[in-house]
Amino acid sequence: MHPAPLFRESDTEALIARIRAHPLGLVCVNGEVAPLAVHTPVLASLENGAPRLRFHLSAHNAATRRLEAGAAALIVFTGPDAYISPDWYGPVPNQVPTWNYLSVEAEGTPSPADATAFLDDVSGLFEAQLLPKPPWTRAKMDPGSFEMMLRGIRAYELRPIRFEGTSKLSQNKTTAAREGVIEGLSATAGGLAIAQEMRRLQG
Repeated sequence: MHPAPLFRESDTEALIARIRAHPLGLVCVNGEVAPLAVHTPVLASLENGAPRLRFHLSAHNAATRRLEAGAAALIVFTGPDAYISPDWYGPVPNQVPTWNYLSVEAEGTPSPADATAFLDDVSGLFEAQLLPKPPWTRAKMDPGSFEMMLRGIRAYELRPIRFEGTSKLSQNKTTAAREGVIEGLSATAGGLAIAQEMRRLQG
C-alpha cells in the first residue's frame, strides 16, 4: 500500500468495482519459512455494505495448507497501470519517472466456503461474457468427473478486516502537469486506461 494518504482509496463500492474489472487476485500468506503467494480469480460482492470475497486454491498448494491451519491472508489486485515520463509534466524542473496505477488490498482470515457453488458462480459469470458462445456448464462433463475434480479444490470466503486501495493518478501534480500526463498517456496504447482514470478523477 502506498504510504501517501493522497493516493488512498477507501470507497468500498469503487474497490468492489475495481476487483470485478480485474478479478485475478494474488493471495499472500506467511509460510513456515518464506512468504507464499498464488494467483486465483476472485468473486467480489457487497453484503449489507460489507465486502465479501470468494476464491479457490488447489488442495495441494502450500498456501492452502497454511489457510487450513488458520493463517491470515492478504489478497492484492492490480488494475490498469502505466509508466509516467517526467517530460509529460511540461516546464516543471527536477522531476523523476514514476508509475501510475490502481490497486486493491484485502486483509483478513479466510474461512472455508462451498466449492461447488463457487465454481458454478465463476463459470456462470465469465461464460456470460463470452456470448453468443453457448455457455459451458458442468452438465457437459461425464457423470462423476466434476465430483472427482472437486476433491482437489478448496474454496474460501474472506470478509476483510482491512479493505482499501491505491489510486495513484498524479494527484500530487498541478492541473497543467496532469493534463500533460493525460496527453502523453493517450498517445500510447498501454496508457489509455490510466489516462481515462485520470480524466474521471478530474471530472
